[in-house]
Amino acid sequence: MSGTDKAKNKIEDLGGRAKEAIGKATGDHDTKNEGRADQAKSSLKDAGEKVKDAFKK
Repeated sequence: MSGTDKAKNKIEDLGGRAKEAIGKATGDHDTKNEGRADQAKSSLKDAGEKVKDAFKK
């Protein structure tokens, strides 16, 4: 996985965590769920990159 992709995925994950925390704090279920979705998307991208890296070896 390239460093750029890794950084983008980490930023997306952190943004999702922030959204989830804000949603919890304000009682906004939509924001909280959006944050969870961002985290899941980041995890899937990270897993996909790891699979690509495994095939490159």
